[in-house]
Amino acid sequence: MSNPENSDKTSSIQEAIRAKRERKTSLIDDIEALEASLLADIEAFDLDAAERRAQRELSVQSGAGMSDASLVFPEIAASGATPRPLKSQASAPEVPPERPVETGGLLDQLRRQAEIRRREEHSALAERTATNEAIDRALKHAFFFLHEFVQQVNIVKPAIPRDYPLLEKYTLSALSWQEGFADYRTQSQSAGALVELVSFSYRLVGAALPPIERDGPAVERFRAMLFEFGLPFTCKEFKNERSYVESAEFQVSSELSVSARWRADFAKGMLTLETRNLERLGSVIYHIVPTSIDQLLLDEFGRLVLGQPSRFRELAKRT
Repeated sequence: MSNPENSDKTSSIQEAIRAKRERKTSLIDDIEALEASLLADIEAFDLDAAERRAQRELSVQSGAGMSDASLVFPEIAASGATPRPLKSQASAPEVPPERPVETGGLLDQLRRQAEIRRREEHSALAERTATNEAIDRALKHAFFFLHEFVQQVNIVKPAIPRDYPLLEKYTLSALSWQEGFADYRTQSQSAGALVELVSFSYRLVGAALPPIERDGPAVERFRAMLFEFGLPFTCKEFKNERSYVESAEFQVSSELSVSARWRADFAKGMLTLETRNLERLGSVIYHIVPTSIDQLLLDEFGRLVLGQPSRFRELAKRT
């Protein structure tokens, strides 16, 4: 008795073999039909027409960024043939010109303004430097003169023929030189180390003054004046029962301190001479341009110190 499962398997195998043979036959038929069609196309193919079409397509598609089919490119002629003239010649793509620099724009205006400002600052710096150096030279000249002047006068100790009125009938007189001193001061190194101050001072001694009496409010006024002039004194006060100062007796020493400070004013490009008790009791200020400090002016200043006729005031006004 046959097994049903084996019968089914045998039937399935036979069906598969038959289907495979049918597919193979169909595939062979398709290949044969394709070969016949290709042979027919080859026989009917026009090589010249295909070459011309290919050249036209290549002419249209060649060139970066150009797709205009109306452009005509030269054909490569056979050897010995005369090339056909061009109807038109393609040019390279135009490169947009660089944007011109605007001469009247905002940046140009700012550049011109900045250049003008730099020139002005450079010119001002050069002028300020020259002025500062002139002040430095003038003060050095003054110091060298005064230093030598003091050394000599400290030895001679001359009489100074000048009177200094203090009150109506009280005058400092018969003065003579006691001792003088000259010094200078410079800026810091970072500021340029320029000379900024020359100091000159000396002390005179004269005849003794008699006691000076003052009453009421005049007591304090006279006391303040003595402090202002730098005159040493002693004071004996007389008070009433309510401890109010009714009067005072002053004993003023006939010693006079004189000073002259030559100071640089770099901001104004000037020299300031501050004197105290030089020609009279009290202070006097002179403003002098640096170029005026020469040997003539310093000689006249020395004569002024010694109480001799002097043109110092006149020369100090020179510009």
